[in-house]
Amino acid sequence: MVESKTLLSRTFSVVNYTLLVLIGLVTILPFIDVVASSFTTTAEIARKGFVLFPSEWSFAAYDYIFSTSTFLRSIANSVGITVVGTLFSMFITCLMSYGLTRRDLDGKRTIMFLVVFTLLFHGFLIPTFLVVKEVGLIDSYWSLILPVTVNAMNMIILRTFFMALPEGLEESAKIDGCSDFGILFKIVLPLSLPALATVSLFYAVYYWNSYIPAILYLNDSDKWPIQVILRQIVIVADGLSVDNTAVDEVPPPAQSVKMAAIFIATLPILLVYPFLQKYFTKGALIGSLKG
Repeated sequence: MVESKTLLSRTFSVVNYTLLVLIGLVTILPFIDVVASSFTTTAEIARKGFVLFPSEWSFAAYDYIFSTSTFLRSIANSVGITVVGTLFSMFITCLMSYGLTRRDLDGKRTIMFLVVFTLLFHGFLIPTFLVVKEVGLIDSYWSLILPVTVNAMNMIILRTFFMALPEGLEESAKIDGCSDFGILFKIVLPLSLPALATVSLFYAVYYWNSYIPAILYLNDSDKWPIQVILRQIVIVADGLSVDNTAVDEVPPPAQSVKMAAIFIATLPILLVYPFLQKYFTKGALIGSLKG
């Protein structure tokens, strides 16, 4: 019986690891192909099609991309929208989440009902566009931030994490004369780094990948974020015509430029994630399950 269980356990482990390796390869190989193709020459792309390691490295695609003011401006726009949007959303979400943990808050159940209600029913494309237009946010960066300042699920995760903190901390702080804002910023937030890191990453990824709102609300192409420019390069066939004022040199292959643009657009999130990964699991699990 013991041998049977051991054999079954080993078989399960072999199958489990085999599936995980296959899923990992399926996930990572396309990304490696994107990175490799961005450094590949025209001849090698035409000869191989699928490249995992270039035989001859070429930086022509990156030279071309960074020689265009359009691409650099779109990166600056995305960085600005992501930083400002994430900080603003975190500030409002923290205030709202902490407020809803207070037992003496009048109408707390009604507010929570309204928050949860937005998870199921919310303003869709046309109503949201009309609201943004009526309040004069068209062609403003705030049109990408204000309509999505607070995400209900992120707020619930933070609120649940705050509720898991010992009540004695707040009571002790009040006895020492600490105000509500002091309790929040000096005690609650420093003890909630896993949840704050997790929710910040959620907001940052959303703002960095913001595409549909930019298409709807930003008419000025100088304000377009990187995702819209990426669409110009990847979907529109003539990706090399993004900036007509580009250098007069012979442009690199369109395929390499597309792959280089995709890699550059993905790189910031790849760089940020390892620093937040240690908080990610703890913050998401505790914020979702406790309370």
